Amino acid sequence: MNSTLRRAAALFAAAALFAVAPVRAATELTVYTAIEAEDLKTYAAAFEKHHPDITIKWVRDSTGIVTAKLLAEKDNPQADVIWGLAATSLLLFKREGMLDAYSPKGANKLDSKFLDSSNPPYWVGMDAWVAAVCVNTVEAKKNNLPTPSSWEDLTKAVYQGHVAMPNPASSGTGFLDVSSWLQIFGEEGGWAFMDRLHKNISHYTHSGSKPCKQAAAGEVPIGVSFAFRGAKSKAAGAPIEIILPSEGIGWDMEASSIVSGTDYPEEARKLMDFIVSEEANRLYNKGYAVVAIPGIAKPVKHFPDGIAEKMIQNDFAFAANNRARILKEWQRRYDKKSEPKN
Repeated sequence: MNSTLRRAAALFAAAALFAVAPVRAATELTVYTAIEAEDLKTYAAAFEKHHPDITIKWVRDSTGIVTAKLLAEKDNPQADVIWGLAATSLLLFKREGMLDAYSPKGANKLDSKFLDSSNPPYWVGMDAWVAAVCVNTVEAKKNNLPTPSSWEDLTKAVYQGHVAMPNPASSGTGFLDVSSWLQIFGEEGGWAFMDRLHKNISHYTHSGSKPCKQAAAGEVPIGVSFAFRGAKSKAAGAPIEIILPSEGIGWDMEASSIVSGTDYPEEARKLMDFIVSEEANRLYNKGYAVVAIPGIAKPVKHFPDGIAEKMIQNDFAFAANNRARILKEWQRRYDKKSEPKN
């Protein structure tokens, strides 16, 4: 065989070997979340643009359901990372030894309120979501309902059967409502307030955004929900007024962490680095007026004024440490009005 033919044969053999060589599959991270469903593709695409060798498999549900799922899987974890779940849930998981400590690159830029106090931290915050009341102005007028300005207003007889709110066992928004009322009114006063409110509740949903969506659709005049959902509904043209009750509003932050026992710790840390990045915070700011990095947030269209002033001094430790007791008592008193679970 002459030298030309030998070189051609060698090149052909090399090409054939390359053709059958296995292509390394991307690592798939299983990520548990309660982030609004319409934002998941955007967040994943932004991360995967920087790390095309890592893909995200979302497991999404409302906060209470994701929290219960993670607790049930404590001894056999199925998630690699939690991206966007209530900080009160993350505090509970930390106490149960379910999280890996890690200080993401750039964590020093976060407002200290958005960072676990341990060093290194077990969780980092992303953004804050706040309670609000969505009022359908057309339906309110049709039913001769005055616009409420306080939580106490919602207990007036005129609103009987016209209010929907989230079930706190299923919804993080529902739980922040209940835990904040127990802080605003005191333990005894908080349950007394909820007894009065319960008389006016049409139904409890298993989603924090659903009461506002129902108000936007005219299915109920008033939905206890959160400001982000109200702003989105208003931007879409719904006749919604977003009310921040005068007594103050409960709030929680979406937070993230690495689940202890993940098979992909290196990839999980890369995701955590992105979660605290300025790029990610700008994405969060498209829906949330308060984000973890100071100076990033720009005003969000249709958000009501005065949110920061209305946010209560939330005792996250109280909410996390008393979660089971609070939910058991709430379900004993009020669960009969909850919608059926899907």
